[in-house]
Amino acid sequence: MTRVVLAPDSFKGSIPAAAAAAALRDGWRSVRPADDVVLRPIADGGEGTLDAFAAAVPGATRMPLTVTGPAGTPVDTAWLLLPDSTAVVELAATSGIELLGGRLRPWDASTRGFGEAIAAALEHGVERLVLGIGSSASTDLGVGMLSALGAGFVDGAGAAVPDGAGGLAAIAHVDTAALRQPPAGGIVVLSDVTTPLLGPSGAAAVFGPQKGIDDVARAEAGLAHAASLFPLDPMVAGAGAAGGTGFALLTWGARLVSGAEEIARLVGLVEAAATADLVVTGEGAYDDQSAAGKAPSVVAAAAGAAGVPTALVAGRVAPAVDATAFCAAIALTDLAGSADAALADPARWLRAAGARLAAGVARVA
Repeated sequence: MTRVVLAPDSFKGSIPAAAAAAALRDGWRSVRPADDVVLRPIADGGEGTLDAFAAAVPGATRMPLTVTGPAGTPVDTAWLLLPDSTAVVELAATSGIELLGGRLRPWDASTRGFGEAIAAALEHGVERLVLGIGSSASTDLGVGMLSALGAGFVDGAGAAVPDGAGGLAAIAHVDTAALRQPPAGGIVVLSDVTTPLLGPSGAAAVFGPQKGIDDVARAEAGLAHAASLFPLDPMVAGAGAAGGTGFALLTWGARLVSGAEEIARLVGLVEAAATADLVVTGEGAYDDQSAAGKAPSVVAAAAGAAGVPTALVAGRVAPAVDATAFCAAIALTDLAGSADAALADPARWLRAAGARLAAGVARVA
């Protein structure tokens, strides 16, 4: 009997991590029904972070609320209350790019809803914040979030600047007198990137085009100007996460950690991998950014430390990317014949991938 641990991230915009793991399990068991299949879905601070904590922490409670979405329209969402009075708030569920419905808003998308959810948790009286900041829709330096937490951003005439990247260059003064204080237990930020705020590897240059930014120089100038109004080095690692939300949170006293590593610890991935014969991980797109702290690289490292091989299942695997850390790599686009077909029914093709991996184990055995 083979013991296999299934630890995928979500396939963004397609299927959540828990459902992806279940589909892989069903495919595996269609070929090897007697095997011990252990599910450890994971996240890296983006979409699925709340689900990972909810599944791993007994007594976690979802706290529903409505916030201002990234496009300025209401979004029904929730934050998670843990039994130790920690609040988990996920940017993807409040200000995430998936909430735009495919219509990018590069200059006015905002993190205001994320700040509103954090404020709601503070109003509840939580003692600690855990904030997942992946999958953001905006490049607003976290100004929307800070505004919702009480900070003021005004132009030279004293008028409030509009939300989004488009308003950053107009900020003349930042008033933090009414900014809420962090909770006594501190703020831990789960991030999947360590990029600085500015420069060729910064928020505008690397992630701006993914969010529809068509003038990187303009976005860079806005970020640089607004950041100059804060006493923090914009080149510090992680400041560029979530369109500069990492920078804003650092100014608020937060501590940034690897989201995938923290969640892997929470769900007991290391312990599960240590007794496995094979670990399977995955995400929507495995590319040159995946090795920089995203879930598959963290899972592979945990399994490798235990001497256990890791297989990769991804929606697509970029042609030139180095996937040598994995004993096998399967792209759903290859199984389905096209990206559109894979996206139309990801569970079907994840089951097919699970069956193919199990068949490979059967041939080896």
